[in-house]
Amino acid sequence: MAFITASWNPLGEAFYSKTELYEMSWTLRDGLRDSLVAAAPYGGPILLREPHRRSPSSRPRLEIYSASGVAIASFPSGPVVHLGWTVCDELLCIQEDGTVLIYDLFGSFKRHFSMQEVVQSQVLEAKVFHSPYGTGIAIVTGSFRFTLATNIDDLKLRRLPEVPLQGKPSCWVVLTQDRQTKVLLSNGPELFILDNTSCTAVCPPGLSPQAGSIVHMSMSFTYKYLALFTDTGHLWMGFSNLQEKLSEVHTKKTTIPKQMVCRRPKSQQPSVALMWDRLLLVVGVCNDTIQYCQDIFKIASMAPGALLLEAHREYESSQKADEYLREIKEQSMLGEAVRQCVEAAGHEYDTNTQKSLMRAASFGKCFLTDFSPDHFVTTCRELRVLNAVRDSAVGLPLTHTLVYRQFYPLAIEICRYLKIPDYQGVSRVLKHWASCKVQQKDLADEAIARAVCVKVGDSPGVSYSDIAAKAYECGRTELAIKLQLLDFEARSGEQVPLLLKMKRSQLALSKAVESGDTDLSVYTVVTYLKNEMNRGDFFMTLRNQPVALSLYRQFCKLQEQETLKDLYNQDDDHQELANYYVTASYREKRLEGRLALLQSAVDEYNKAKNEFAVKATEDEMRLLRFQRKLDDEKGAGLLGLYWWLKLKSLAEKEEWEELEKFSKSKKSPIGYLAFVEVCIKCNNKYEAKKYVSKVTPEQKVKAHLAIDLEGAADAAIERRNDSEMGAVLFRCSASDRLLIDRLNRARATATKK
Repeated sequence: MAFITASWNPLGEAFYSKTELYEMSWTLRDGLRDSLVAAAPYGGPILLREPHRRSPSSRPRLEIYSASGVAIASFPSGPVVHLGWTVCDELLCIQEDGTVLIYDLFGSFKRHFSMQEVVQSQVLEAKVFHSPYGTGIAIVTGSFRFTLATNIDDLKLRRLPEVPLQGKPSCWVVLTQDRQTKVLLSNGPELFILDNTSCTAVCPPGLSPQAGSIVHMSMSFTYKYLALFTDTGHLWMGFSNLQEKLSEVHTKKTTIPKQMVCRRPKSQQPSVALMWDRLLLVVGVCNDTIQYCQDIFKIASMAPGALLLEAHREYESSQKADEYLREIKEQSMLGEAVRQCVEAAGHEYDTNTQKSLMRAASFGKCFLTDFSPDHFVTTCRELRVLNAVRDSAVGLPLTHTLVYRQFYPLAIEICRYLKIPDYQGVSRVLKHWASCKVQQKDLADEAIARAVCVKVGDSPGVSYSDIAAKAYECGRTELAIKLQLLDFEARSGEQVPLLLKMKRSQLALSKAVESGDTDLSVYTVVTYLKNEMNRGDFFMTLRNQPVALSLYRQFCKLQEQETLKDLYNQDDDHQELANYYVTASYREKRLEGRLALLQSAVDEYNKAKNEFAVKATEDEMRLLRFQRKLDDEKGAGLLGLYWWLKLKSLAEKEEWEELEKFSKSKKSPIGYLAFVEVCIKCNNKYEAKKYVSKVTPEQKVKAHLAIDLEGAADAAIERRNDSEMGAVLFRCSASDRLLIDRLNRARATATKK
């Protein structure tokens, strides 16, 4: 097994292996020396700016390479202080004046913003960091003030408090703790934490007094662990909250490392990798080299997986395989041995080692009767995918987002091979491809539209409206509209918001009507048109869309009566305008106003040549005038008669709720004593009591006498009316002695006064 374990080195209880992933394809004159370099997270592309050696008038160039050194893009840059990447593979160029330029993976400019509200001094240093809030940027200026933004997509600049520095900080990092982003910086042997409101001096626990000044620091990706390197070569490692020390090692290197990375391998203690020109050092609780570890490759390992791997090698070359298999079976660990070989293969980069491990696993599972092959099959499938994306032509050593690198055919094949549902796999790739396709300026609109239609077709989960939105953002409105890119969208309602955004309101209205979503889409567009257009143009637009016009009329009938009248006027719809005047007349309380509205209705009916309606409306006007005449002559005669008849009818039918509503509809012309008397006549004292409070004071006693003597006595005494008190006494019987005495005392008092 020496051919596998030879490259593994112990570091405490863990073993590390240094693996060369690629022989880089680039041709750099001086390598990376003195170059400004930034590698995207998760094994993404590499950005570098070589040292500027040309004439002062020329601009330095930024070059983007894959992880295997294949050139992707190259473009000129300005005076850059720092380079970085977002998690979406967008390039960040931070310039000396605080301006941040954002490019896509292929060097196309996207947007810019500034990290300084007022440009007062140049940016000395900058760092790009990632947190739960997104991709952030922190800068330190020539006045030694720190400014940071935790999310560049929702830019909110925070200027941190001043630090008592005599000069530029020797090193600093950004950390996120307790949902707050802070800056940890050193100035010689001193260490400070900067938060939103304060600058606090701190001291790493257990740091040797001989350690000297802190000159380099590194934070783990999860912000849990911190590594500090001093000018005497001491490396301190502990938790980022500076509450506990994990280790301190003297590296015997006093020069500042070019790069230092703090990390925690899976199921292992944290470690730190330091790189100088000719040395790569990995330090943990002890000290040595780097990479992922499996116990199966441990020197002289007796792990079941190691024995199975050796058994398979012996099976191919000698007769000792049975001895290894017997040893594994005696421990009842054959299933575990197969699992270890499969898991180890999944973490290996070398394809030959992968094959050896998977063959050993296949060999072992032949001796198992109840072993599920699912894990084995899944790992084989995943390894084929990983090896495809790790190929130097692709250059993705870790599983990276292929679509951002525009490896669309490979991404589609992987989705199909892994049997990912279309809406999560192929459709997402096609959507991204189409969004990039519409940005190709060298192709005609017609060619792009047809290519998208042919390639995407009716793929589930792909919205043509989203693709058209991308075309519109790129200034290709004709591609989105005239070439009918939107017309390929089966869901017409999804097109409406984009069409409104593009100021294609009439087309948006047509699409909204086609969608059949009258409650949302049509009303949304109509409301938008109403706010954007003058009234005349708005009405003319609606005339060309009968469905929208009908819906708007319904809305106006409920909400905007005056608008409805203007709409009928605009259309010269005399019949509907006359109907509007008739309906409005019923809402008018004054007779003069009502007659005026009816006269307007007659005029419109004449224009509509509706003779029957003219005659009916004129008859109604005559009846109203006649009713007014009778009311003037006989008071509330006719109206009172109507109230009496309805009151008696509702009471006889025992429709008490309707009777109560009728009493509240308007002021009764016959008073409310009639309501009390009719209810009593129908033997319903409960309903009668509801109307006693509405009776006039002069009729209160009479109303109460119909219901209860106690209430009648109270009303009579309150009014101090002798005749009313006498009427109550007349109704009292011998058993009402207390009430009689009370009334007599009240009469006597009233007489004295």
